[in-house]
Amino acid sequence: MVNLEWYRTFKAIYKTGTLTGAADSLFISQPGVSLHLSSLEAYVGYKLFDRTGRKMMPTERGKVLFNAVSEPLSKLEDVEKNFQKSTEKLTPTISVGMCFETFQTTLEQYVSTLPFNLIISFGQYPEMLDQLDKGILDLIITPKKGVSPNIEHEAFSSEQIILVGGKNVDTNSFQKIVETKGVEHIEGWLKQEKWYGTTGDMEHLFQFWIMNFGHKPNFRPNYIVPNLNSIIRCLKGGTGLAVVPDFLCKNEIENGELKLIWEGEKKLENTLYFGCRKKTNYQSEIEHIKGLFRKVMGKYDHVAHL
Repeated sequence: MVNLEWYRTFKAIYKTGTLTGAADSLFISQPGVSLHLSSLEAYVGYKLFDRTGRKMMPTERGKVLFNAVSEPLSKLEDVEKNFQKSTEKLTPTISVGMCFETFQTTLEQYVSTLPFNLIISFGQYPEMLDQLDKGILDLIITPKKGVSPNIEHEAFSSEQIILVGGKNVDTNSFQKIVETKGVEHIEGWLKQEKWYGTTGDMEHLFQFWIMNFGHKPNFRPNYIVPNLNSIIRCLKGGTGLAVVPDFLCKNEIENGELKLIWEGEKKLENTLYFGCRKKTNYQSEIEHIKGLFRKVMGKYDHVAHL
């Protein structure tokens, strides 16, 4: 079934004469406009525009299609405007992407207080960057910067990746090895313990291991659970190790429910960024979300310099 946004994009290209002009009028990226157009052309089975330099000239079939859809689209847009006057305009909706654990630790507690509608999306960072660029998401929280010229990134915090364990882990024997023996003995001790991992991204463990031992871990975790917050809850049972971002388990460490085992020979830190499009209709809502993140993340001393 055809996506109505393809027709909206087609009309914008027809009216402005360029992909850039259409992108500006729709507040989406130029690659997003190109994707909509190519999808519509594939759906109808013929070219809708001839590309002459920077201009997009409608083909004869493109003119016919425009004449067929222009009036119905205008009517739909009028309906949308009238609807927005009574509902959406008063209560806008923004879409925000981040990892599941970050949402639970930061924004979840404030959702019921938001003066606007919110859609939270979870996914991998490359996917979220692509969706932001295409206008599907309005804001993302990410440790990785994209390269699209349509997106701006703002550093607001950082996370340190640390090795933590249950309160019953024998840290005294580990500290003796750290203080008196080489990294191969440290690695040997760690591999003898029970490990937790997640069903999805294992990048934190990989980064930590490569930085300290020069290679990826050559073992599989003993227990695979859904996400990092699940790992932390499991570790509160008393045993086991895991590599996690520090802000996810700060309270548990302070309460003695978990132990900070090792920060590594070199500290592994990731900068956290807000990512949003340079042109957006939801600037005030985005700033509201950013303020909540700064409020929560400001509790962590090691991020104060950002």
